[in-house]
This record gives sequence, C-alpha cells and structure tokens, in this order.
Amino acid sequence: MSTQASIHPTAIIHPTASIGAGCEIGPFCVIGAHVELGENCWLQNQVTLMGPSKIGRNNKFFAFCSIGQQTQDLKYAGEPTHLQVGEGNTFREFVTVNRGTAPGSSTRIGDKGNFLAYSHVAHDCTVGSSVIFSNNGTIAGHVEVGDHAIISGLTAVHQFCRVGSFAITGGCSKIVQDVPPYTIADGNPAKIRGLNKVAMERHGFSQEAQQALKDAYKILYRSKLNLHQALERMEAELPQIPEIRSFVAFLGASTRGITL
Repeated sequence: MSTQASIHPTAIIHPTASIGAGCEIGPFCVIGAHVELGENCWLQNQVTLMGPSKIGRNNKFFAFCSIGQQTQDLKYAGEPTHLQVGEGNTFREFVTVNRGTAPGSSTRIGDKGNFLAYSHVAHDCTVGSSVIFSNNGTIAGHVEVGDHAIISGLTAVHQFCRVGSFAITGGCSKIVQDVPPYTIADGNPAKIRGLNKVAMERHGFSQEAQQALKDAYKILYRSKLNLHQALERMEAELPQIPEIRSFVAFLGASTRGITL
C-alpha cells in the first residue's frame, strides 16, 4: 500500500491490495484482495473494488459503485478470474463491473470511458476506449463494445453480441444481434436506422470516409444482397480506406448475425 495516498480511516483495505500514489480513498470504501489501483484514482465513498483486478491511473469511482465482483454466471465455482481497467474512466453511482468466469479469463475495459449510474458490464466483456454507457445501459456476458460506441439509457445487449466502434443504440433498445460500426440501432428488438452521421462529423471523418460508409450502408441494407455477396461487392467497389476495412472486417467476423 502506498504511503502517498489519502485514505479515510473508515476505509477497509486488504493487505494484498496495492494503492498507487496520489489516490484518494473516501469514507467506508472497501478494497479487496489482489486489487492493483493505479496512481491518482479517486474513490468518493462506499465504493467497493474487488480482485484480482488491475486498474489504471486517473479513474474516478462515485458512491456505491461495485467494480471487480465475481461473475454472476451460475457456472462459476470460485476460480481465479480477472478484471483489467485502463486509465481515465469515470464510474458513476451504482455502476457494476464483473470479472471473468472461466479460470484465468478477464473482463477488459479501455481508457476514458464514461459509465453513468446503474450501468452494468457483465463477465468476460471487452469494452473499448472513449465509450459512453448511459444510465442503466447493460451488457450481458461476452459482449464486445468498440471504441467511441454509445450504449444509451436502458439499453440491454444480449450475450455474445458486438457493438461496433462509433455505433450508438437508442434508449430502451434490445440488442440481440451485432450492431455494425458507425450505425444507429434502435427499437425492441432493435433495427438499424441509419449511419451515425453526428459521430462521424464530431470526430472529423473525411468526406471520402463518410461517402464510402454511406455507399457501404446502401450495399448492406438496400441492395437485397446476402451478407457474403454484400461483402464481396464492398471489397470490389469501395475504396479500401481504414473505415471500410473495419466495417468489412466487423461484418465478416459476425457469428450472431447482423442487426437489420
């Protein structure tokens, strides 16, 4: 434990936990065994961090969030599993994040995410950087969420689904198949409503990239081709810029099918 951290006397910290310099641990926080907390993290009050977990620098944890608890998967029998969190994330009130299920498995969260109150990341998920989980946004086990994706309020994502980079879900949506990058998914069950033009403009996508993605969207959703045929056409007709390559790669890797 670092002697350069500010720790409230009511906090309970396991002897095997590692607390980075500059951390501020507020009243009634609990940090369990084998938690590695990076420098300059802030825990408001009544925060629970459990391990084995490795948490990077400059993360903020608001009251009553519970990070690194064991999986809720009923198959779990107490094996050592892990959580890895990057840097600069914010976890608001009552956020929950679970570790993996199988021995040695991990849940992973990137950098600079914003997880609003009551959002939930289940076991064995992989969440990218600069994401936003709005209030009560919930992802089940083995879900993948790409960089800059937004899970809107009260969205529920079925296990093993993927939400691509720069995609956004509408509030109260039910996601049961993969949501391609750069798209908008909304409804119960969700349907693809169009491209996420706002995100592309805010992040400075070139006109070439925006037009190419528009063309890719038309091929996928307007041409009445099956997925294999649509991918072949995208590869043959569209400029192979990074945005198109990532779009095609995401579609080609789908196992649950694509949200239509």
